[in-house]
Amino acid sequence: MADYGWDPERERSFGAFRDAGLLPGRVVRAERGQCDVVAETGPVRALVLPSSGTGDRLTPCTGDWVAVRPAGPATSATVVEVLERRTAVVRSTSARTSHAQVLAANVDTVAVAVSLADPLKLGRIERMLALAWESGATPVVVLTKADRCPDPAAAASEVAEAAPGVEVLVTSATTGEGLDVLTAVLSGTIVLLGPSGAGKSTLGNRLLGEDRLATGAVRGSDGKGRHTTAWRELVPLPDGGVLLDTPGLRGVGLHDADDGLERTFAEITELARDCRFTDCAHTVEPGCAVLAAVADGRLTERRLDSYHRLERENAHAAARTDARLRAELERPMKQLSRQLRAHKQSPYYKA
Repeated sequence: MADYGWDPERERSFGAFRDAGLLPGRVVRAERGQCDVVAETGPVRALVLPSSGTGDRLTPCTGDWVAVRPAGPATSATVVEVLERRTAVVRSTSARTSHAQVLAANVDTVAVAVSLADPLKLGRIERMLALAWESGATPVVVLTKADRCPDPAAAASEVAEAAPGVEVLVTSATTGEGLDVLTAVLSGTIVLLGPSGAGKSTLGNRLLGEDRLATGAVRGSDGKGRHTTAWRELVPLPDGGVLLDTPGLRGVGLHDADDGLERTFAEITELARDCRFTDCAHTVEPGCAVLAAVADGRLTERRLDSYHRLERENAHAAARTDARLRAELERPMKQLSRQLRAHKQSPYYKA
C-alpha cells in the first residue's frame, strides 16, 4: 500500500471504515461497473455499485482511494465508498454538457507532454496548464523528442513564456537527454497528459525502466499520433512514486477552472490589479493596465487573446450549471436583438 501512496494521515482517517470490516485500497484501473484495486491483501477485482444520487462519490476513477468490502463465500468484493480526493484532474465532458469528467484523482504532479517533433501549439499548452493548476497538483511541462528538434533551447524558451511559474524540461527518450533531471523533479503520483503522439507512453517506459506501456508510431499522413493507451492505469515506479499513464486527449474542455486560469496567466492577473476598473475585461476599457502592457510590448497580443478565449470558454461552462450566470451571458445578445428589432421598425429603415 505504501508503494501506491498510502500514508499515516490516510490511515488515521480510515479508522471508522476498518471498524465496519472494510479494507483500504487504491484504484489502479477503472471500468464501467468494476475496477481493479490494490489492497492490503493484494490485487482485488471489485464491483462498483450504481450511483444512488450522490454524484461521483460512488464513481471511482483511477487514483482514487476507496473502502472495499471483501468478497464473501457468495459475494464479490465491492467498492463501498470513495475517500476524499486531495486533488483531481477534471475536464468538461466531450459532449460539452454541464457534467465533468475526472481524469485522475489524488495526483501530486501533472506532467504535460509536448512533442518537439511537431510545431508548438502554445494555446494547447496553456489549456493543459489551466487544467493542471486547477487540479491542485504541481504542473511540469515535459518537452519530448528533443532529438527531432533543430533548436530545443529556443523551443523551451518559447514555452517558458507561456508557462510562468512552471518548470519546463527538455527530454529525449531516444538519447536519454534530460531524463535524470525529469526523474528528480517528478514526485508522488504522477499523471502524464497530452495529445496522442506526444510520447507519453515512451516517456513512461523510460521512467519505469521497462517497456511496459504500449507505444506506437505517429502517422506519416498527417503527423498525428495513434491511441496506444486505451485506459488510465496506475503503475508503481522503481525509485518510488506512482505513474498514471493516460490515453491521448483530443480535446480538453475547462470546467470551473477560475483558479487554474489565474495561475496559468499569472502576469495578466498581476497586471489587472492596476486597472482603473475592478471589473475590467481588458478589451477596450480606459485605464486598462493589461492593454497598456500589450501596447508597450510587456505582454504579447497572442497571450492576451489566449486568455480571453479560455476565460470565455470557462464562463460558458459555468453558465451551463448556473442559471443566473447564464442569464447574465445571454443579456447582451438579447439587448442587441431588441435594438435590431427597433431599428427595423423605424420609418428610416431600408431593407
